[in-house]
Amino acid sequence: MGYFNDLFDYTRSFLYDQMTSKLSVSVDSVVMLLYQNKFRKTYNFLKNSQNWDEKQIRVYQEKKLNELLCHSYKNVPYFKKIFNEMGLKPENIKTLEDIHKIPFLTKETIRASPNEFISQNFPSHKLRYLTTGGSTGKPLGFYVTKGVWDAEQIAYNKIIYDEFGCNLNHKFVILRGYLSKYKDKKKFYEYSLFGKSLILFPQYMDNKNLQDYVEKIRKFKPKFIITFPSIIMIIAKYMQQNNLKPFSSVEVITCSSEILDNYQQKMLEDFFNCKVINMYGHAESAVLAYTCGDSNFFHFLPEYGIVELIDKNGKKVTKEGKKGEIVATGLNNFIFPFIRYRTGDIGIFTSAKCTCGRNCQLIKKIEGRYQDYVVSKTNKIYPSTSGFHGLIAKSTNNVIECQMIQDTVGEIVLKIIKNDKYSDKDEKHIKDKLLEKFGNEFDLFFEYVEQIPGGRWGRHKFFVQKLPVSIEDALRN
Repeated sequence: MGYFNDLFDYTRSFLYDQMTSKLSVSVDSVVMLLYQNKFRKTYNFLKNSQNWDEKQIRVYQEKKLNELLCHSYKNVPYFKKIFNEMGLKPENIKTLEDIHKIPFLTKETIRASPNEFISQNFPSHKLRYLTTGGSTGKPLGFYVTKGVWDAEQIAYNKIIYDEFGCNLNHKFVILRGYLSKYKDKKKFYEYSLFGKSLILFPQYMDNKNLQDYVEKIRKFKPKFIITFPSIIMIIAKYMQQNNLKPFSSVEVITCSSEILDNYQQKMLEDFFNCKVINMYGHAESAVLAYTCGDSNFFHFLPEYGIVELIDKNGKKVTKEGKKGEIVATGLNNFIFPFIRYRTGDIGIFTSAKCTCGRNCQLIKKIEGRYQDYVVSKTNKIYPSTSGFHGLIAKSTNNVIECQMIQDTVGEIVLKIIKNDKYSDKDEKHIKDKLLEKFGNEFDLFFEYVEQIPGGRWGRHKFFVQKLPVSIEDALRN
């Protein structure tokens, strides 16, 4: 889900590095100045495609898929080899249903021979090297088309923000994976985009200076906040516990790169009295989705990629409420194609239609990576998003921050940063709530700490699974 880090890092660097004028120019104008043709073409195309019916979407996806497969067979060594081994030709895949003829692609396959995935008809100076965030272990390296990829990502991002009345001309806060270049912890922020953007560095955020972060946001008066769920939850809980008023200027909060569960979303919407958008994507740029203003279903942008939901046997999930692994085929990256790429993320199928009227594919819920599942004493599998946040919050108001860790089947270690009011009663309430929800499936152990370190991008990951949970485990229930 590191796509959004790359996107905002690009936007930020392009505005800093490419602007020499101090004139008051709109952000849109600057974007178009760099790669104006690609940005304009993509953005205008997306404005039109929002109104497509199902037939138009299918025609477009099948046309793009055919172009991608013909290109990959001709120019990408791995796909030429695989197609030949299977006796396949691109013309054998005429419809979206035919895509199952192509074998799945995994991270391990790419890591084994990464150079075989680079298109041979692109000159090296057009290649831009990126990596995934490495949340599941070793980061995965791949390439995109320099400049062109950036312009496309900004266009897709803009079309989503347009829906909620937000754009880069409004004041906004970025409170997510930026790492400070300053050694002085007092410098926990910087401004960009001619003062339109306030960037807060999460690695400096602790119990002692949360007030400074809150005051900086309040004084800045942003219209929207771009953040990780874990980080904005820390801010919200701190404000609640200290009877601080919400930010009156904030109309939208967008969360990405982590799973935002139902409890977190409701808590954020109720406290900040604003819309909370849940966004889903990958650095690999094969899939992009968001929750609209009408429902919490994930809307997958059909122009971006083809999405499948597969069960543990590799078959398509078609039953309402059943879960499967998200498999993605990116339709825009021809320089390093991701075709039937297994993401490792688990989603819940729905055939429902959203009242927003868009005809894009929906997924009812995304439960996260298969490593985000908790294993009980009886070997049952529970997603860490299945109410653990709410369970702890409903038990006590005296937990500043917490992290759940599992390294033994049926056991959970709960790291807690407690406030001055926390007592043995709070610990008992948490245990009672866990027992009420899961019975005797788990033994709970408490560890009280002063700090919970953030990860590579400043995320305070709620659940850390140290057991070897597999994708088959996650899909078996």
